[in-house]
Amino acid sequence: MKKILGIGNALVDVLARMKGDELLSELHLRKGGMELVDEQRGRQIMSAVTSLSPQRATGGSAGNAILALARLGENPGFVGKVGRDDTALFFRQNFAEAGVSTFLCETDAPTGVAYTLISPDGERTFGTCLGAAAQMTPTDVTPACFVGYDLLHIEGYLVQNHTLIEHVAREAKTKGLMLSLDMASPNVVSADLDFFRHLVTNYIDIVFANAEESAAFTGCVSPDEAAEELAQCCSFAVVKLGSRGALVRRGKEVAQVPARKVPVVDTTGAGDFFAAGFLYALVRDATLADALRCGAFLSEHVIQQVGTHLSAEAWSEIRKGVGQILNAEK
Repeated sequence: MKKILGIGNALVDVLARMKGDELLSELHLRKGGMELVDEQRGRQIMSAVTSLSPQRATGGSAGNAILALARLGENPGFVGKVGRDDTALFFRQNFAEAGVSTFLCETDAPTGVAYTLISPDGERTFGTCLGAAAQMTPTDVTPACFVGYDLLHIEGYLVQNHTLIEHVAREAKTKGLMLSLDMASPNVVSADLDFFRHLVTNYIDIVFANAEESAAFTGCVSPDEAAEELAQCCSFAVVKLGSRGALVRRGKEVAQVPARKVPVVDTTGAGDFFAAGFLYALVRDATLADALRCGAFLSEHVIQQVGTHLSAEAWSEIRKGVGQILNAEK
């Protein structure tokens, strides 16, 4: 069975559910956006959400996907950078308990924290203090990290570190790994479009993008047209359409699935769980449609609760459901 490795910002999420969006205005945060903040601003946000009884969970886009893969029964790995603090210990323990092999370098900077403010409609707004995660360098990612893995899943937020990502992509390809990329955010893609195009064209096999991200990359408003253009750059172009489902294009082959209507509590991790479900099915040689169904199935579960930590009972149900999807035509 093919093994999956992820690389991304090693973060711990602090999740707070708001009764309204007034706090976003007070903190000068754009609803639905992701803003990088320094330690002082991070403390300000933490002070503002303390009365909301925030929850803590491991986070980061690639980290969420890798943990979901582990809960599905995979034995994935994760590459990142943390501090020497209690937050790092929390991160390590959570990944170890899930069965993830970690390659975590340490530094004196604090471990990264993503302050996640959840609106009543489920939309989430991030104030992210990267801390140690921002200090990851090519020397932190040694050839030994790739040994035993067949696919590397890259977090789009790392793409801004050109030197690191160029090194990682080149080394992974040298070792024969497939590469997948989650585009992360439309503003991140727009701000670094030339390098994203270079990366996708020269290294990436699988792209995950929502409608806004695919439009930012291709200039195409239509998701179908965006997927067609993306598929000219990579092997699998996956475009997530939220409540309208998702589509994937491989060459001239296209598959699309609708989304089931479920109550939305918090969209944190929805795209990450989708990627996990899709990749889980893909490495098992599932059809494109079934890979989309598995991705959607995981995504539907995580958006019905706060955060990305699902109960053991929920994961048991998810594994059963994924198994039924993959065995339906056998």
